[in-house]
Amino acid sequence: MATRLGLGLPQNRQYDLGRDVPDVARTAERIGYDSLWVYERALFPEPATQGLYGIEGLPWPESYRHVADPLVTLTLAAAVTERVRLGSSVLVAPLHMPFQLARALASLDAASGGRVIAGLGTGWSRDEYAASGIRPIEERGRVLDEVIDVCRAVWGPDPVRHVGPLTRIDSAAVGPKPARPIPILLAASTPRAWRRLVDRADGWLPIGMGVEQVASQWRALRDLAAERGRREPIRTVLRVNAAHTAKPYDGPGRRPFQGSTDQIVEDLVAYAGIGLEEILIDLQSSARDAGELKDVAAEVHRTARAAGV
Repeated sequence: MATRLGLGLPQNRQYDLGRDVPDVARTAERIGYDSLWVYERALFPEPATQGLYGIEGLPWPESYRHVADPLVTLTLAAAVTERVRLGSSVLVAPLHMPFQLARALASLDAASGGRVIAGLGTGWSRDEYAASGIRPIEERGRVLDEVIDVCRAVWGPDPVRHVGPLTRIDSAAVGPKPARPIPILLAASTPRAWRRLVDRADGWLPIGMGVEQVASQWRALRDLAAERGRREPIRTVLRVNAAHTAKPYDGPGRRPFQGSTDQIVEDLVAYAGIGLEEILIDLQSSARDAGELKDVAAEVHRTARAAGV
C-alpha cells in the first residue's frame, strides 16, 4: 500500500491566515493529499534564552517568529474540506488547560465529521512555559498524562467523571462528543516517553532526523510494545520540514528534504522504505506565498506518487 502523504498548512508570517489557509486546504485535498497538519509555537523569545530544542547555541528558525494558532488554522481548513484528515504535529499539550483542549478537539472532530488526529507533545521551550504553561516545565510529563486522561474522559460517555491534580469533574454531561474516537499520537524520543506511548496512545510522531535513526527508533518502539504486551498496531506519521529550492542543492552538508523536488522525493522514498504509514511534508517555510506553496505541493505529490511513494 502506498504511503499516505500529508501537507503542512500555512501558518507563518508570509501567509494571509483567513484567505490562504482555506485556499491551500482545498487545493491540497484536490491534489490528493490524505491529511492536513499544523504545529504549535507560542512565541519567539528575544533574545533567546535557550537554543532550539534546548540545545545550546542552536538558533531558532526565523519562521517561528510568527506561527498562527493551530486549532484556529485547523478549523479554517475543516470548514472547506470534506475528505482529508486534520492533524497536529504537535500541539504542546501542557500549554493548554486539559478540559478546554479536550472540548475544542471534540468540537472540531464533530464539526469535521470525524477527521481529527490529536498529535500531542510536551515541548521544550522554557519561555513558552513561562508565558502559557499551566505547570512548570519540569512537570510537563505529568501534565501530558492528565491531558490524555481528561481527553479520554471528556470524549467518552456521559456522565463524565475525572479527578486529577489539574482537573476535577465530579459528574457532568459534556458535549459535543467526537464523531468517533479521536486517535492520540505522541511525539516521543526517550524511553520514558516511549513507555507512555506504548501504554496510553494510538501512535507515534517521529521527525525526519535521519533514515537510520528513525528506523532504529521504530524498531525499538515495536520491541517495547511487544515486551509490554501491546496488541494494537502503532500508527505512525513522520514529520519532515522541507526546504524546497528551484534548482538542486549541490552544496556541502545537504540536510534531508533540502533541495529540489527530485531531491526531496528521493528522501521520501528512503523514509517510506522504513515502513511508516504516513509522511507529513511541511513546505511552508521555503515558499514565498500561497501560490508557490500550492505549486510546490502539487509537484512534490505528483513526483512522489510517480516514484512509488
